[in-house]
Formats: sequence, C-alpha cells, structure tokens
Amino acid sequence: MAISPSQPNPTSKRLPRVVIVGRPNVGKSSLFNRIIGKRHAVVESRPGVTRDRLYHRASWLDRTFEVIDTGGILFGDDDPISYQIRVQAQIALTEADVVLFVVDGEAGLTPGDEELAELLRPLQKPLFVCVNKADHPKRDDWATEFYALGFREIVPVSAIHNRGIGELLDLVVNALPPSRADEDESPPLTITILGRPNVGKSSLLNAIVGDERAIVSNVPGTTRDPIDTEIQFGEERILLVDTAGIKRPGKIQGSVEYYMDLRAKRSLRRASVAILVLDGAEGLTAGDLRAARFAVEAGKAMVFAINKWDLVEPPDGNPHVRSRAKKRFTAALRDDAPEFAWVPLAFISAQCKTGIEPLLQTCLEVHDNASFRATTGALNRVVREAVADVPPSSSGKPLKIYYATQVAVTPPSFAFFVNDPKRLHFSYERYLENRLREAFPLEGTPVRLFFRPSHERNAERRKRSPSS
Repeated sequence: MAISPSQPNPTSKRLPRVVIVGRPNVGKSSLFNRIIGKRHAVVESRPGVTRDRLYHRASWLDRTFEVIDTGGILFGDDDPISYQIRVQAQIALTEADVVLFVVDGEAGLTPGDEELAELLRPLQKPLFVCVNKADHPKRDDWATEFYALGFREIVPVSAIHNRGIGELLDLVVNALPPSRADEDESPPLTITILGRPNVGKSSLLNAIVGDERAIVSNVPGTTRDPIDTEIQFGEERILLVDTAGIKRPGKIQGSVEYYMDLRAKRSLRRASVAILVLDGAEGLTAGDLRAARFAVEAGKAMVFAINKWDLVEPPDGNPHVRSRAKKRFTAALRDDAPEFAWVPLAFISAQCKTGIEPLLQTCLEVHDNASFRATTGALNRVVREAVADVPPSSSGKPLKIYYATQVAVTPPSFAFFVNDPKRLHFSYERYLENRLREAFPLEGTPVRLFFRPSHERNAERRKRSPSS
C-alpha cells in the first residue's frame, strides 16, 4: 500500500499553507499560537526553542488553512542543528501559499532581517512583513524602517496582545488561492508517535513521510514541539504527530522541557492511536513502560514499534521474516510486561525505512478494534461461558455476575452488574478481560471493565420503562 505525503503543488489535495519565518526570538511561535488559537508551540524568551516546522489548522472568515511555524533562521552559523533549522524553513517555504516574515519592531531592522529578505525575494509568493511587538498605536511608526527590505505589505502587530492580528488575517485570507471543497472534509485519523528520548521517533516520522520532516540528531531532546504531518496511506488520511521524548518527572529540567513533556501528553490525548517506539537493541526499559502506561490511562489504541532492528538482524531487520530473534524478543517483552500482552509488535528500521507499511496497517487495525462494539447477546454468552469454566472464588458469599453490557467504545468499555462489587478479586477481573479478548477483536486496544451492584441495573430499567 502506497504512502504519500501532501505535495507542494496546485493539484494536491491539501489545505492552503501559510508559512511563518524570521530570525530567532522575534515572536514567530507567539504569532503561530495566536493564529491557531491555542498554545501549541513552546514559547520562551530565549532563542532557538522552536526547531522543526510545526503544522496546525486555522480558520478565518470561513476559510480553513494550515499554518506552519519554523525555527529561527541564522546565517553564518555552523552548528548542525542551526543548519537543519534553515533546511526545515526552506522546505516549508517551498510549500507556502502565503509567507509571514516576522521581524522585531522593538529591535528594529537588523542585518539578520536583511539576509533573510534576500532569501525571500525570489519566492514570488504573497508575503507580509509582520512587525511584531507593536503593543501600542504609538509603536506603529516602527514599521516604517522595514520598507527598506523592499516588500510592499508591512503590518504592525502584537502577537502577545492580539493587536493587529485580525487585520493581518484579513490580508492573508484575501491572498490565499481559491477555496476548494476538500477544505471541509472530515478530519484524518490521528496517530501520535511516543517514546523516551532518542529512540528514533523523528527518524520514524521522516521514514514514513519520505523527507526530512523532523530534525534528527544524536542529542536527546532535539524535538521540542509536537510535529503534525498529514499523509495518504491507501484510502486513509492519517495525521502523524511526532512528540518530544517523555521523561520521568524528576528528569525534567527547566520550563522548556516541562512544556515539551506537557505537550507530548496533550498530543496523545487528541490521538486515536499511539505508536510507542522502542529501541530493539536495548529492549524494554522503565521509560518505555511509563510511556505505555500513560497511553493506556488515556484510553488509546497502541502499537509497539521495535526500532533499530537492523542492528539485531542486519542489513535491514528482515521485516517480513518471522525469525527466531523476533520470537525471542516478543517472548521476553511479554514476560517482562504481561500487562501489555494485548499490544501488537511491529519490527522496523527507521534508518533503513523497512517495516513501515506493516506498521501503519497495524495502526489501522487497532483503530478499528478500538471502535468495536459487541452485541449484548454475544457478550453475555461469553461471560456465562467464562463463569462456567472458572467460577469466581470468594470466602463467604461468592460473587455473582447477572448481566453485562458494552457502555462505550474507544476504548471498548463493559459494565458488569453483580451482587457485590467488593467481592471481585483483581485476578478474576483480569481473567474476564482475557476471555473477552479471546472472543472479540480487541488486539491493540485497552479494555475497561466496570462492576456495578445489580440494583443500579434495576434502577436503570425502571427509568426506561413507561410509567403505569
């Protein structure tokens, strides 16, 4: 099944794109957050916080478009990450329909602004110079000196104080290409890529998309903001979200890492499926388990992507071979973490770009499983057979299960009406969950069981029955 990212050409089925560029610390991320209406990008008073390019939908005057935030562009800096930030910004500019060139009105025109203007002039795309930090009408005069950059549209704004943003968006919407019907299409399936730092999350995103969508470095913590990328996989539109590595609370240092961790967890909450990336050469770690448990608490379907498998089975990990090495790894993982025996494994190599399509296919399958709904009759047959095979044991009065019903999906949730929930032993709850998993297609999704006293069921029946 083919994977195709959105392509920067007039015929691609994508939303119009507005790209925000500028040198470091001029307020690009603040403007990005203001336009999309939420704090999606990490904002700090020191430069270099945003690194990758960030995508998010926004709407104004009945038009929907994508806004792309980029890292601050520095020229003459030989730092590898600064170089990759420039590359990311240049890729974003090739995708742009409109460009917002953000400058710092308080600092005035700088050589860095002039160098960036030289890069932007040949684009031949609608471009607006946003003179930021114009917090008061008296500061609008700051915009005058920026006409020296040679651009016609100079707009004073204050991203922090929401000043001039409406006027700017009016100009942006008027400059967008004609609207298309697909701007109102249903949202894509969201898959969040999770994991501890430096296990290959950004490499996996790049392998799926087919370009350097995220900056990859051996330095842990390179990714800071959640990175949204839409792809087409067969007939399915998928929104991939790369996140910063989730750390143990005691390891989070400073406000940047705090917001990195917070937004990684928020990205998981808006996802339908989580891909938890594990380092196949290292095996399961305590950090992996923390991330997996967070996904379960959020009720998300999940797939374990066992990355760097090319180091175990050179040269590319043999993704289509059910080898002894894979069987050993699977058995060891199930022994170490039996609570996640329901999570399917996909062996991949992001470096070699192998195992990617089976991984995405597994994600689609677990998403379908998370939406599964059992009929009441079939559910109660399974429960009766389970109780007959292994009756609940209890000292004194035994637990009795009268009735079961499914009360929710994503994740599948089941209510059991019993004589006394306090008589339920946790091991019997686990047994019932396993029997449900054997009977129904629930691989890859958490399952939630609720045990209620039978009088609640009788009360619910009385509410539904017509009064005599």
